[in-house]
Amino acid sequence: MNTFTLLFALFLLSMLGWVIYRSKVKKSGLDVPEVFPPGWRKFLLEEVHFYKELSESDRLVFESDIQRFLKRIKITGIKTEVTDEDRLLVASSAVIPIFRFPEWEYKTLVEVLLYPDTFSEDFNFSEGDRNVTGMAGSGGMMSNLVIFSKPALWQGFENKTDKHNVGIHEFVHLFDKQDGEVDGIPAIFMKHQSILPWMQLIKKNTEEMLEGKSDINVYGATNPQEFLAVTSEYFFEQPHLFKEKHPELYKVLSSVFHTDLAD
Repeated sequence: MNTFTLLFALFLLSMLGWVIYRSKVKKSGLDVPEVFPPGWRKFLLEEVHFYKELSESDRLVFESDIQRFLKRIKITGIKTEVTDEDRLLVASSAVIPIFRFPEWEYKTLVEVLLYPDTFSEDFNFSEGDRNVTGMAGSGGMMSNLVIFSKPALWQGFENKTDKHNVGIHEFVHLFDKQDGEVDGIPAIFMKHQSILPWMQLIKKNTEEMLEGKSDINVYGATNPQEFLAVTSEYFFEQPHLFKEKHPELYKVLSSVFHTDLAD
């Protein structure tokens, strides 16, 4: 078998796998209302602390961003129902990191999948080692997808006293990807002279995390991309505490995301 024939056979197999995968999904089928529903606004006030802390005028901008996201991105349940509340939490997760960037689009994103439970790295949510709560695709069939465990997505918003939010975490990976690579260095939003100090901050804080001397989730020590995502969760979930405990990191992330939440 020559190289071309082999590559073509692999392409056909991947397409067959995609067709089988698509046959199992349940579409959300949402028609996004042009006027933001009062019930949606009430839900955001109750469940999304970031939205609640905004001024009235900024809330209107947030709502417009939610509508734009929902009009463009499919949200699909895999063996689980997708409600308007689920959609609002997905969209809020997407809007929060890029709120201060008017007209932002997650250019590579096409669809968000919601699973009924945590899942394994091979996307199995019924058996095996299921410790994944979210995944943002960076290549192949996954490049246009984000996957969330629905219970974990809700937990990220319902627990308002922790430093974790899987929705924000995964969308920060896509934010990081805007310069072409998920590497923990959102270079498009950093001046070139800022990258070296950022890498030094990562090194310093990673050492403290591994030594048990930091309250930042040690998962952030895995690599620079996870460091950015984990510290961003902390930044958006507990900005005042983050600024108190990690002033240098807070200053950098305030610059990256164009917002000072602890002001």
